[in-house]
Amino acid sequence: MAQRDEKVILGRIAGLYGIKGWVRVHSYTEPAEALLEYPGWLLRAEGSGEESGWSARTLAEGRKHGKSLVARLADTTDRDAAAELIGADIAVPRLSLPAAGEGQYYWADLEGLEVRHRDGSILGRVQRMLATGANDVIVVRAAGEAKREILIPFVPGTYVLDVDVAGGVIHVDWEWD
Repeated sequence: MAQRDEKVILGRIAGLYGIKGWVRVHSYTEPAEALLEYPGWLLRAEGSGEESGWSARTLAEGRKHGKSLVARLADTTDRDAAAELIGADIAVPRLSLPAAGEGQYYWADLEGLEVRHRDGSILGRVQRMLATGANDVIVVRAAGEAKREILIPFVPGTYVLDVDVAGGVIHVDWEWD
């Protein structure tokens, strides 16, 4: 869990905006513009997947633009420099995030947790979370089956019985085929 506690990915650089070093940003935060509240970003080049591939950058300015965000980093002043950032993950230090409220969880804290049925059987591990509009969905990599996924609505009290981040487990009431 130590790695999960170091950085939390909150967005991705999706494209270019203009010619003065601005980029389009896809935010994973709710609301999207909450990402702009963190002046210190950590960027990891697309596909690097390495823990050591992060570089510290300073957000100079940013704003909501349509359904997405646009931003300029302090040391990026032209389109060519901005183009090198496309596809980069945006993270912030874990300690920068406010504490999650009662019954609230950061998705990064749920990913990798074991998922158990109410009868005690292990369904698998949380691979990722999806936002669907109606409710979030837990994508579980089925235990013992490399390619099978189980989709479980994240509805506390109905399908999600208990979330124990410290214990590394989510208990669910979900029937699967």
